[in-house]
Parts: sequence; structure tokens; C-alpha cells
Amino acid sequence: MKFIYATLAMAVMASATLAQTKRTVSVTLNDSTVEKRDTVPDKPVITYHQITVDGKTITYKATTGYMPMRDKDEKLIAKIFYTAYTATNSGEAKEKRPVTFVFNGGPGSASIWLHMGAISPVRVKFADAKGDAPAAPYEYGENPYTWLGFTDLVFIDPISTGYSRAYKGVDVNQFHGYNEDIASVGDFIRLYITKNERWASPKFIAGESYGTTRAAGLSGYLEDRYNIYLNGITLISSVLNFQLIDFKNGNDMPYIYFLPTFANTAQYYHKLSADLQALTPAELTKRSEVFANGTYSTFLSLGDQASPDLINKVVDSLNYFTGIPKDYIRRANERITDFRFFKEVLREDGKIVGRYDSRFSGEDSDDAGEAPSYDPSDANLSGLFVGVMNAYVRKELNYKNDIPYEALTNVWPWSFKNSENSYLDVSETLRNAMTQNPHLKVNMVCGYYDLATPVFNAEYVVHHLGLRSDLKNNIIINYYKAGHMVYISDETDSKFKTDAEAFYKSALK
Repeated sequence: MKFIYATLAMAVMASATLAQTKRTVSVTLNDSTVEKRDTVPDKPVITYHQITVDGKTITYKATTGYMPMRDKDEKLIAKIFYTAYTATNSGEAKEKRPVTFVFNGGPGSASIWLHMGAISPVRVKFADAKGDAPAAPYEYGENPYTWLGFTDLVFIDPISTGYSRAYKGVDVNQFHGYNEDIASVGDFIRLYITKNERWASPKFIAGESYGTTRAAGLSGYLEDRYNIYLNGITLISSVLNFQLIDFKNGNDMPYIYFLPTFANTAQYYHKLSADLQALTPAELTKRSEVFANGTYSTFLSLGDQASPDLINKVVDSLNYFTGIPKDYIRRANERITDFRFFKEVLREDGKIVGRYDSRFSGEDSDDAGEAPSYDPSDANLSGLFVGVMNAYVRKELNYKNDIPYEALTNVWPWSFKNSENSYLDVSETLRNAMTQNPHLKVNMVCGYYDLATPVFNAEYVVHHLGLRSDLKNNIIINYYKAGHMVYISDETDSKFKTDAEAFYKSALK
């Protein structure tokens, strides 16, 4: 999960506990809690476990702790917290078994969401099939949809997130930026495969939300800086071209690429006509894309030169696909932003819908206004995941750390200096990496109810990469009846695992 509101705002504008042998003091530096230590952190904690998946028992080692990070002068500058799960009875040599580096987004999000909700050997317990959180206190259990059966896993918390921190006297802002973040995470990956003798292993990355931005950037950084060639990348709820999500005067593209998800959301709440209600999400997506890419795109390109007949046709069609009243559409100049949609689609019901997952709704402080005061889908899950993570890491992994685990933290200002006076677009980095490494495969994962990084923007990027014909089949797109976190129901997490396993087999042919 977690392409946090601040990111949109920026786009829009051995079972042993860790020995505490060093004196530790917490201070505040640049709004981040920084742990003072006199030397390199103690070695990570190692514990051993087993889980049964698909009738097979997997025994595995969990490694939890810090990777010390140094600058070019070998000065300690930061320590990155990670949790690694390594199968010990796979029958494969360690050097030949795939290893996958996993992270979420934000920027400012720890890897907790994919870690505790999707692909590790443990998973939070939801209250129902859709993914609603139960009442506290929260529980976790074995994850039948873990990817550990076909890859080892390393969950990375970028600097300032989770337990990861800058060292005393180090300006934490030097890690807060597109280039800076890629360098620190990329350097971690190099250190990990070096220290754990995984250079010969097939290497994969899985990133969610802004983590897909990071993953695409890493595909180039790892190749160019360290000659580390990846076998595969899983892009979950992707944002590779920020122009597609920036609702801003002068940029009409988001109005086109959010529309199919507006339609799926309206259908979910039975706001559409009978013929549209009868369609599957896949069918409705394709049908609304035809209008969005055709008549609506033409209308937007004409600006104030659009004819009255065309305007009327667009108003009728937007009402048809979104259920939003025609008079509201006209007052909005036939352009419905995401935040207006969150508030308007269920206004007559006194509800707002979620951004990360529009299937979740809630009550706002009032029924007026143009934007919701919170995201019901985020509010539903944050307490569950954070509560479980703090309990699990101490009880099961025997890792003791009293500083706050920052599931989400403020890392702003986030530097986009590599894309000043333009929108950040990492699709060219991905295309170049795939061109130089024609064996690199990409799995795009999309949720039909994701209103943070909608389906159609992922499709747009794939179809505009400019790959040669012989490389086009290196990218697949998998769709889910889910939101931003495609894995919060048993049905979709099972599909997520099945699709991933098929993708890994394809990438390793």
C-alpha cells in the first residue's frame, strides 16, 4: 500500500534477541527519529520457522535487523532495516534460488503492507472476504499465499521508514529524493547479495505504488552502476508517468485515464444503467476506455473550441459512465477530478469513497464540500497492519527495538530535481533497461478499484514504452477485482500468488 497523499500533492504541485550492548539515545533531527550508536549496529537476529503451503512444508530462516550503509569515504551514514526470509529445504543451491527484493512506496512508506498483507510467510487476519479490518486487538497467522515456495524474500524499509534511520550528525534529507532513494536502496541490494553470496542467484524486484517508480529507476541504476541485471520486476499499482495522475489546469491526461476506474466504482455502488451494471469490471473498463480515448480525448484536446453538440455528448457520456449528475458535470467544465469524485459519487447517500480502494466508503464530517477529509480505505487498514507488525517482529522474530516503527513518515520535501520543469517519467528508464537486458520480464499488477494509480494509466505506459516487437511480450498485465492493495482478500491474494509464480517460471525459462 501507500502512495501517500503527500506524494499526490507533490505530483500535483538462531532465536537469539539482539544484544543491547551499545548505549542508545533517541533524538529528533529533521522531524525523523534518529538512533545514536557509537559503532556499527549489532548483527541481525536469526530465527527458524516452518510453514505448509500447497501441501508442502517449507522450512525457512528469518533474518531481521540492520544493514549499515557507508558513503564513498567509508563513513557510516545510515542503517537500513530489513527482514529476509530464506528457504532452507528448497532442494536448490542457495546461489541458484531466486531472491526478490520487496518494498512499498510513499515516498515515506515502509514495506509493511506487502510484508504483512501479501507475500511473506505471515499475513494479517482480515474480518471478511473484501478485506475489512476487524476490531482491535489484531491477529496474524500463516500466509497460504506466500511467495516463499518459489523465491526467497527480502523486505526493505527505505531510510526514515520502518526502523531505518540516518546516523548521528547525518542530514537525513540527503536520502529524500528520487535519485537519492534509488541510490540508497540500490546500494543496499548490492550489499545484500554480496554479504549473502547471492550474486549468482536470479534477482527480482517487487514494488508497490511509488515503489514501482523506485523499481523502474532501480532497473537502470543497478545495471549502470553495478552491472546487476534483473530477471524480473513486479510493478503493483504502478505510477511510472506522473503526468497521468496530476489533475492540474493545462494537463488533461488524468481526466482520460481515471475515467474507467470512476466507471468501475460507480458500478460497484449500482449507480449505472442496467446495461453497464451487467458488464464485468474487465468489460466495463474496455467499454469506458473507448469513450475516454476517443470522444472524450477529442473534446479535451479542443478546449474552448468544442462545439455545443460535442459538449452535450460528453456530458451525457460522463453521466452514463460515472453516475455523476449532469448539472454537476457541466459546472465542473466536463472535468471531474479524483477528489471531487470521492465526494460526489455517493453524495446523495451521505458517503465518501476511498482513494486506495473505492469499494470502501465512509461518512465525512459533512455532506458539502468538494473533497473528503480522509480516505476510508486507508483508515480501514492502517491500524491493523501497524498493530500486527509491532507484535510480530518482537514475538516471532525476536527483534527488540524501542524506537517507533514508521509505517508512514514525512519525508518532504522530496527532491524531484531530475525532472525539474517536467513530470517525473521513469518509463524510459525501464525501456532502456529492458532493451539492454532483453531477458528482463515485467509483471504489471492492476486493481479495478484503485483510484490512486488507476488501471488505464498502467496500460497507457505499457503501450507507450516504444519497445521493439521482440520485447513487447516481456511485459504482462494482470488484473484484479481489488483496489490499490490487490491482495487484501483471499480470492485476490490467491490469484496474486498464482500469477506471480507463473511469471517467475516464465522469467526463468
